[in-house]
Amino acid sequence: MSQSHVQRNPKKHRYDAIVVGSGITGGWAAKELCENGLETLVLERGKNVEHIKDYTTALSEPWELPNRGNVTPQWQARNPIMAHKGSVNAANQRFFLEDAAHPYVQSKPFHWIRGYQVGGKSLMWARMTQRWGEMDFAANAKDGHGVDWPIRYKDLAPWYSHVEKFAGISGSKEGLPQLPDGEFLPPMEFTCMEAHVKKIVEKKFKGRNVINPRCANLTQHHKGRGPCQFRNRCNRGCPFTGYFSSNGASLPAAATTGKLTLRPESVVHSIIYDKESGKAKGVRVIDAETKETTEYFSRIVFLNAGTLNSLLILMNSTSDRFPNGLGNDHDVLGRYIMDHNYRAKVSGTFTGLQDKYHFGGRPAGAYVPRFRNVGSDKQSFLRGYCYGFRGLRSSSNVNKDTPPIGAGLKLAMSEPGVWNVGLNGMGEHLPYYDNRMTLSKREVDPWGIPQVKVDCTYRENEEEMIKDIHASGIEMLEAVGCENIKTRNTQQPPGQAIHEMGGAPMGRDAKTSMLNFRNQLHSVSNVFVSDGACMNSSACQNPSLTYMALTARAANLAVGELKKGNL
Repeated sequence: MSQSHVQRNPKKHRYDAIVVGSGITGGWAAKELCENGLETLVLERGKNVEHIKDYTTALSEPWELPNRGNVTPQWQARNPIMAHKGSVNAANQRFFLEDAAHPYVQSKPFHWIRGYQVGGKSLMWARMTQRWGEMDFAANAKDGHGVDWPIRYKDLAPWYSHVEKFAGISGSKEGLPQLPDGEFLPPMEFTCMEAHVKKIVEKKFKGRNVINPRCANLTQHHKGRGPCQFRNRCNRGCPFTGYFSSNGASLPAAATTGKLTLRPESVVHSIIYDKESGKAKGVRVIDAETKETTEYFSRIVFLNAGTLNSLLILMNSTSDRFPNGLGNDHDVLGRYIMDHNYRAKVSGTFTGLQDKYHFGGRPAGAYVPRFRNVGSDKQSFLRGYCYGFRGLRSSSNVNKDTPPIGAGLKLAMSEPGVWNVGLNGMGEHLPYYDNRMTLSKREVDPWGIPQVKVDCTYRENEEEMIKDIHASGIEMLEAVGCENIKTRNTQQPPGQAIHEMGGAPMGRDAKTSMLNFRNQLHSVSNVFVSDGACMNSSACQNPSLTYMALTARAANLAVGELKKGNL
């Protein structure tokens, strides 16, 4: 975002709509509301990040970065939670929140990875964008876990198309019911190793497919943005706007309307409930620097602060009518917290294709869609998993037998090594009622707000799934001809996948859910929640595309309700 769009009218306190959060869903809410003519205030608790100008390390080479791009031991000691995230480095660490900046309570280990700035984690997300299928929206009703979704694939399909056409998603049409096709730009090419895996796996394993990733990296110019330069440095911010982010796409679209006001460094304390109307009338905001409190007013409020922060705001919005949090009449708020089951890894080496290499820094690899519990396949565990993987060749032939110095080392350094294949299992985490978030009764954060308290674990179903991820991965790599095949269980706790979701599920019954089919609070109709907090289940696909589609849909439904006079 340009600095000129940060705040157009600092003294104005009344708007048509307030959006809390400027990340992937907040940007979409702002775009849709502004384009529908609503004067919209976007509140972001973090600092401003100006598109392109503030991507200060985007073009830096390793030798131009401190410690050749590695975080220091001192930083790791200071950030024991963030240090577990391997994608954090000296080139992007300013986009990740340090552990001590916003403390929280872990009843059980939970790694909350956050990015507090304009654009949120849309600046450093993994950009994988798969649609959910009908089986995903129907899963809760089928096996009885969690709250049944009040919508199905047909309800969201046009909104998937809507966001794909704007964001720009590269991919290939495959005709798989468990992974519906979308509106795609041309796909990225496989490396020859990935093409070899595809050929063998699809030949030897019925029902298993190896496809191009569906990715929010632009493989051609798209709406004045991109294309991707295949540098694979996306999480530093992209000066070519080669991938979708709030900063590069949705917020500028909102600003173009002249209806947007963006206010960074604004920590939302709570939503203001009006007892007489039975609706929200605005939000209380604490200035992140001065700690001064200000109130802003609007006709509708969209909560898009990120799953746990949106739940925090609802829980902290207490009143005589809602002593346990806004809309929380039946103790549902904060329950069914999920993250993806990303702990299982399988890797191997391949000594063939010695006359081939790969070109560039392609920002995505290949993808094996879910094949377990699909059709006639039945397993001992519920739901399913997919794999993301890469097939890349080592840049040198150095191994344990290479001399540590001299001509032998130089020769090995000048030769490419073996091909490496790494399969990353990506499994569903069931929605469990007592996997939950609450607020601490004692500890507060630097703004005087109760700290988040998380009690969330993986359970037997997720453990059984890991066994099958390992077994299926081994048999595929063996069939491909890989050697040195190894499996690993990272044992990482929930949160580490950075796909935390749930806590304010959608539903038909106000006694078992927080939101209706429009993403409205059942009991406060002008408050909408459309980020990860609204999710009823996790599927095994990356969730961001579904968040975006739900938000675009909710924003347009909200405008429709406003026009009808229902809000």
